[in-house]
Amino acid sequence: MRVLLAGATGAIGRPLVRALTGAGHQVTAIVRDPTKHDLVRSLGAEPVAADVMRREELLRALDGMAADAVLHEATALRGAAPRLRADDPTNALRRDGTANLLAAARVVGAGRFVTQSMILGYGYVDHGDRVLTEADSFGEPRGSYADSVAAGCRSTERQVFAAGIEGIALRYGLFHGPGAFSDLFADMMRKRRPCIPAGGGGTNCWIHVDDAAGATVAALERGRPGHAYNIVDGTPVTWRTFADTVAAGHATPRPRSIPRPLLKLAAPYLACLMADTSMRVSNAKARQHLGWQPAHRPLAGRVP
Repeated sequence: MRVLLAGATGAIGRPLVRALTGAGHQVTAIVRDPTKHDLVRSLGAEPVAADVMRREELLRALDGMAADAVLHEATALRGAAPRLRADDPTNALRRDGTANLLAAARVVGAGRFVTQSMILGYGYVDHGDRVLTEADSFGEPRGSYADSVAAGCRSTERQVFAAGIEGIALRYGLFHGPGAFSDLFADMMRKRRPCIPAGGGGTNCWIHVDDAAGATVAALERGRPGHAYNIVDGTPVTWRTFADTVAAGHATPRPRSIPRPLLKLAAPYLACLMADTSMRVSNAKARQHLGWQPAHRPLAGRVP
């Protein structure tokens, strides 16, 4: 297919371009920063200069182009603030950016649209031992500090499903691998900075960026329109286990913890994510519909 991709230079974007071209797809990448055009070309994609958040600029840049599918992987998670803002840039990309990319899909004649969502849309709360599936409530208010993030995930999904296009949503787990959470934690541990809540934190589900890329290609090729898929490795772990795994893999000092009240004061979003949230999420639907399974060993199996 001819694929128009937003978010080619992010943690999942780089392995995704390689996975797409490796599967024989032709990739055009929307890139806001002209200094990254050579990087995009080195990955195997052709860049087009535009900002996803500027609709008229985006549509002008794509005028005359053709694509079979649009992939929305654009976020602003790198360097995110410890406190959520009303104008959070990733929420804006999921809300307004999705609308702009759906307009772009019409301009280029795309009949298929795959959007990035997150399992955190199930809610930043303790879900207990029950395993969550795609049939569970998603993006609804929970009285949590991070309700706006879950609402952003709901927004991108609902827009895509209602757009009269073959829309698919991928609810990724938390990313680990090059350029993802694991690099951030390794850097913090090298500097001996506290990085996990006291007590080990809640339980969450993860996915290696390469496996996320593989699942995205599978969804592009075989995903069912109107469906969401959980993309996780299937083995939930605590933040302590995650940090211990990163320390072992990067040869850093062991993770240091921070009391929850201090974490909540300094970084309320991280306190909500790491201390308040626990979830176990199933990937059975993605395995069944997409014929996909993770290639990387789950984090829980890597701790010495």
